Amino acid sequence: MYVLAPPFVKRPQAEREALRPHGQRRRSFLRTRREQPPSTAATTSKATAIFTDRGAEGKGGTEDVTVPTDIDLTALPQLCFPGGLQVTSEQRDEQFHFLVFTDIFGNRTHGAVMQCYRPILVHSTNGTGSSKFSKIFSAYSFCVISKYPYFNVLKDCLSCLLTHLRTSCLSDMERRVREFAAKLSLVPIPPHGLHLMFTLCPLTIVLPSREDKDHPAVDLDLHLPFLCFRPQKLLQVISCLLQEQRVVLFSADWARLTLVAESLLLFLQPMSWQQPYVPVLARGMLDFLMAPTAFLMGCHVSHFEEVATETDDLILINIDNGSVSTSHSNTVDIPDIPPAAADLTVVHKSTSRDINCIYLLTRRQRREWQYNLNHDIQRTALELIVNVFRDVSSHLNYEHRVFNSEEFLKSREPTEQPFYKKVLETHIFHSFLKDRLNRKMDNYARMEQSIHSEMNSNLETRLIKRPNLPNLRDNQIDSFQRSTVSPPKPVMVFKLPDFPVSLSFHCVQSYYSELIQQLGKAIFSVQNENPFYLARYYYLRGFINTLCSRRLDALSDFQNLNKTDTVIFPNQLVTWIVDSLHQDERQQADKRPELKRLILRVKNEKPLVPPDDHVKKFKLPKEHMHQDEFVRCVQECGIVKDLATINRLFDALSDGPSKQVHPFLFKNFYTLWKETETEAQDVNLPPEVIDHLDNNESVFKVSSCVRTSHGVGKIAMTQKRLFLLTEGRPVYLEIAKFRDIQTASASFLLLRIPSLHIHTSSRPEVFEANLKTETELWNLVVREMWAGRKMADQHKDPQYMSQALTNVLLMHAVTGCLQTQRPITAASKLAYFDKIKHEVPMSVSETTSETLKHKINPSLDLAEPQTVHVLLYTPGQLKCSDSTGGMNPKLWVALSGGKVVIFDAATWCKLQDSIQVGVSQLNCMLGLVQDQVWIGSQDSVIYIIDTHSMSCNKQLTEHRHEVTGLMVDTRDQHNSQESYSCSCDGTILQWDLCRLKVKQQIFLKCNRLLSIQIHDDAVWCCKYTLSPVCSNLKLFSSLFSPCEYLSQGQVWAGCADSGELCLWYTNNHLLHPSKRIILPSSSGVTCMIRVKGQVSWATCQLRSQVLVVDPQSHTVTKELQAHSDSIQTLCSAEDRYVLSGSARRDGRIAIWKVE
Repeated sequence: MYVLAPPFVKRPQAEREALRPHGQRRRSFLRTRREQPPSTAATTSKATAIFTDRGAEGKGGTEDVTVPTDIDLTALPQLCFPGGLQVTSEQRDEQFHFLVFTDIFGNRTHGAVMQCYRPILVHSTNGTGSSKFSKIFSAYSFCVISKYPYFNVLKDCLSCLLTHLRTSCLSDMERRVREFAAKLSLVPIPPHGLHLMFTLCPLTIVLPSREDKDHPAVDLDLHLPFLCFRPQKLLQVISCLLQEQRVVLFSADWARLTLVAESLLLFLQPMSWQQPYVPVLARGMLDFLMAPTAFLMGCHVSHFEEVATETDDLILINIDNGSVSTSHSNTVDIPDIPPAAADLTVVHKSTSRDINCIYLLTRRQRREWQYNLNHDIQRTALELIVNVFRDVSSHLNYEHRVFNSEEFLKSREPTEQPFYKKVLETHIFHSFLKDRLNRKMDNYARMEQSIHSEMNSNLETRLIKRPNLPNLRDNQIDSFQRSTVSPPKPVMVFKLPDFPVSLSFHCVQSYYSELIQQLGKAIFSVQNENPFYLARYYYLRGFINTLCSRRLDALSDFQNLNKTDTVIFPNQLVTWIVDSLHQDERQQADKRPELKRLILRVKNEKPLVPPDDHVKKFKLPKEHMHQDEFVRCVQECGIVKDLATINRLFDALSDGPSKQVHPFLFKNFYTLWKETETEAQDVNLPPEVIDHLDNNESVFKVSSCVRTSHGVGKIAMTQKRLFLLTEGRPVYLEIAKFRDIQTASASFLLLRIPSLHIHTSSRPEVFEANLKTETELWNLVVREMWAGRKMADQHKDPQYMSQALTNVLLMHAVTGCLQTQRPITAASKLAYFDKIKHEVPMSVSETTSETLKHKINPSLDLAEPQTVHVLLYTPGQLKCSDSTGGMNPKLWVALSGGKVVIFDAATWCKLQDSIQVGVSQLNCMLGLVQDQVWIGSQDSVIYIIDTHSMSCNKQLTEHRHEVTGLMVDTRDQHNSQESYSCSCDGTILQWDLCRLKVKQQIFLKCNRLLSIQIHDDAVWCCKYTLSPVCSNLKLFSSLFSPCEYLSQGQVWAGCADSGELCLWYTNNHLLHPSKRIILPSSSGVTCMIRVKGQVSWATCQLRSQVLVVDPQSHTVTKELQAHSDSIQTLCSAEDRYVLSGSARRDGRIAIWKVE
C-alpha cells in the first residue's frame, strides 16, 4: 500500500532549511509499508491512499503534513476491498464506495474509494510440459481521504483520474497519481457561502461550501433515503437513531451504505450522533457488531442472516428492500415518533415525482436541482426535529443550566411518553441540551422562534389558557423575530485558475500568484456592493497568502474581515501567523497601524474559556434549605426568578429561629404550585362567557361553589377582574374590575360565618360572598390584585400587575401546604403591593401621569434588573428579516455586560433574545440607513449589528481607547455617507460608510472627550473640564443630536456635581457661560436631550427626575418622576416621545409624551 500525503510539491532545499520548524521532524509524504502480515500482503500492495486537504482550520504554512493519526492504516486495505480482493476472468467496470473514519474524540474523516481492474498475464504449464499465457483481471483501488464530506466531488475527481490511467502504462501510474494528488491539494476549502469551481480534465467540478459555520457541507443526494424507504419506515429509522439503538444497515451496494447513513445523520441536525459510527464494515470486521453500546454500522446484505442469527438486540435495516426489523423479530418494538410531529409524505411524493425527469437535465441543471431539493429536504427534516423537541426550551432554566425532565414528560401525551423517556436518557439529547442552554443560534433556534412568532400573531382566538407563571405579563406577549430558515439563495461560484502543467515549486507559486490576482479583481468588483462576498474573497486571499508565506499580506486580509464579516475570522490561523512572524516582519507590521492593532489584540487576547457544558436535571431537595439554597432551588425549578419575591417566599415558608425550609414542606409547595398551573389550564368556559373577556385575559383562580349576593356560583379571577360563574348552566356575572374596587374586607355575618365584602365605584351595592374558610385568602388575593392594578395604572407599568398576580398564585400554594401552620399569616408576607400602598404613596403627580405614556422592563427575564446604559430609536425604514414587523420602528436597549435588547416600538414587545456585543459596557449607539446599528464600547471597539440577520458580524478597531460618541453627517439628506466617532483620549475619526475606512483623523488634547456633533459646518466637541465657574462641567448628548445646540445659536451644558445648566451663545465669547439656570432640588445632571428644537429635557442625579426646560424663558416647565434610581440615558422617538432609562435598582424604561 502506498500512502501519499502533502506536501506533494517541495520547496528548494535552501528555502526548506530556512523555514524548517525547530523540533522533531515530521513524517515523509511518501511511505511504503514494508512490514506487514503475510495474510494481508497481497491486499495491501494493491491500494493507494491519498490525503489531500487545504483548509484554513489547519495551520497553513507548515512544510510537512503527517498522515492523520485517526486513520488506521492497517485496516484501510480491508475497507478499500470490503468484499475481499477479487481476481476475475473478465473485465469489470470500476466501482465507487465511501468511508468515514471516527477518532476517539468524535472527529470524522471521510474517504472516497475507486476500485478498478487491470489485466495480468498468468503463465501456466500443463502436464505435457507445454506452457501458455492467460489473461486475468486483478482489482486495485485508490482512496482519497479528506477531513470534509465531499463525497460526490471526490468521486468525480477519481473518475477524472481513471481517464488518465486508462491511457497510461503501469510504470507511469505512480507519477499520474502523484500529479493527481498534487492538483487536489491546490484546491482550498471554501468558506461558507461561496462555492469554488475547478477544472480537472475532462470535468469541471464545483466544490460546495457549507450553509453556515455550524453545519458540514452537503455533497450527496439527500433524497436517496426517500427512494429506499416509505415515509413511515423512514420515520421508524429516525426514531431508532434518536433513541440510540444498535442499528445496522445492509445493502448490496457498498456506496449506498455510507450515503444513506450520512443522509440519516443529516436528518437529525442539530442533534449530533455521539455513538460509534462505521458505515462500511469489511468482511473481517463483523465482530464490531458485538459491541455492547449503541452504534450505527453498515455491512453487505449477504451477511444479513448471519448477523440476525448470531447477534441480539439489533435494529436491522435493509436499504435495498426498505425493510426494518430486529435480530429476533420481523417487527420493531420501539416507541414511534409522536405522530403529530411527523410528516414526510410531502417530501416523499415530491421526490418520487421529480426523480423521473433528472436524466433530461444537463450537469449544471442537475446540480442546481439537487441543491434546491437538498434544501427542501433539510428544511422538512428540521421541521420534524423542531416539532418533536420545541417544548424543551420552556422547561429549561438557562441561569442554572437545569432541565426539568419530569415536568416535560408530564406535558406529553400518555402515548408519547415512552418515546420521550428513552430519548431523554441518550447522549444525543444531552448534547442537544448543551447547545440550547448555551443559546446557540442555529437553524433550529431560528425556526423555533419563527413558530413562536406565528403562534403569537395568531392569538386572535379567545382561548383562556394559563400563561407561564415565572413570566406573567399584562397586555404583553413576547414577539419573537421571524427569522425562518430562508429559501435557498443563489450562491456565487468562484472559478479557480487552471492547474499548472508542471507541478514544480515555482510553477505552483505562479499558480498561487494568479489566484491571488483573480481574488484581487473579485474584491474590487464587489467592494462597494456586497460585503458578504467581499469577506469570502478576503478570507480566501488571506489563506492563499499564508500558503505562500506572505504573512503580512495574509494578516492584512484577515484584518479586513473585521469590517466585512467577523463570523468567518480564523482565530487559530491568525494566532499561528502572528506567532510565526520573523523579526523583520514584525518590524514592518509595527509600521502599519492596522496590523499593529491586530497583533496587539491577538497577543493580549485572553485564552478562550471553555463553555460551561454541564446539564443538570431538576430534583427536589432532600435536606433542609437555608436562604441561599432556597433561592437557587426556586430559580432552578422555574417558579419565579425575582430575588425579592423569592426572599419573601422564604420568609413565608421558613419556621423557627433557624430560618430553614423543610424538604417535605417544599415538596408539598411545589406540588401545589404545579397543580395550580394545571387547574388553571383546564378551566373550560362556554363561548358566551369567553365573549365577555379580552383576548389576552386568562382565568387564574376559581373558588368553590358559594352563596353570594348575585346568586350561587363560583368566583373566578383573571388578571383584570372578578366574575361569577353561576351554578347549573354557567352564566357570566361581573363582580368588579380591579381598577374599580374602592374597598375590600373580610367580615362576619349574623351567624358568625365569614364573608368577603367588595365595594366598587361602578355599583352602589356591596358584593358579598359567603366563602367560609376561603374568605381570608380571597380577601388577601383581592386586596393584592387591587393594589397591583392601582400601581400599574398610576405608573403606566403593566409589570406591577404581573408581579401582583405572581404573588397571588404564590399565596394560594403557601396556604395549601401550611394548612395547620397559620397559613394566612404566612401568605400575608407575600402581599407586597397591599403592604407598600400604606408605606409609599401609590399616586404620582398629575403632571407625571399626564406625560407618562408607558413603562417597559428590558430585564424582565433576568433574575435582577440591569442598568439601561444607552437607548436608540430607529425609524421604520431600518428593515429586519421579519415579515410582520419588519417596517416597524425599533427601540435598541444597551444593558450591562454588552447585552443589547430590541423592542418593536409600535407594540413595545421584545423581538428576540439579547444580542451579545462584547463583554464591556456600551456607551453610545447610532442607527444608519445602510441597515446597520453602530455601538461604541468601553473596550475601544465599534460593533456593527446587521439589522437583517440581527447579529453582530462586523467590528471597527481603529480606536485605541474607550469609544464615547457616534454621529452621522446629515447635512446632505440625499448622501449621508459619512459618520464620526470619538474616543475618550480625544481621537475623532471620520468614516466612509461604504468602505468602512477612516477618511480623516483628528486628535484633541483634553482630559476626556465625551461626545461630538456637527452644527453650522463645524464639529462641536464636548469634553470633561475643570472650571472655576462650574467644576466637573459636562456637556451631555443624546443619540440623535449629541451636543445640545439649539436653533437660536445656544449651547447648553449640565454640571455633573451641581444642579446647574450652563448656557452659551455661539456668537459671543465661549470661555464663560452667558447664563446659569439653577435646577430645583438637584445634585447634578446625568443626561440631556433636545426635542423639537425648542425644549430641553434634563435628568437630575439625586431625585431621579426628568426636568423639561423652556429655552425661551430659561425656566423649568415640568418636573417628572417615574424612576426609583438615577436616569442614565435619554433618547427621542421622532420628536413625539422621549424615552428615559434608569440604573439597575429600577432598570426600567419610561416613555414620555412630548407636547
